[in-house]
Amino acid sequence: MILISKYLVPRGYTGLTVFPFVFLKSKCLKNNVVLMNHEKIHLRQQLEMLVVPFYLMYAIEFLVRLFQYKTWDLAYRNISFEREAYANEFHSDYLRRRPFWAFLKYLFVDGR
Repeated sequence: MILISKYLVPRGYTGLTVFPFVFLKSKCLKNNVVLMNHEKIHLRQQLEMLVVPFYLMYAIEFLVRLFQYKTWDLAYRNISFEREAYANEFHSDYLRRRPFWAFLKYLFVDGR
């Protein structure tokens, strides 16, 4: 389900996925195919990890990456879940062929 809220999406971001919802900053973003594919990849990740463990791993990995890279943006962009989503957001067929727990492929790769 897609919800529009400029207040729930953090500054500097256009979308946020909290299973089963996708929050977008503005209504026109619903038509952004790349952004919607990115957020759908996050929905799949959350579902296959049974939601709560996804958020725990996301937070822990973010803290590890923040220690590793020293900046918020680099830490965020190097979380395995984000690496997978950014690497495949332009591939509209990705979710049809995506293997289970595909984010693991991005876990130990240095993404600077």
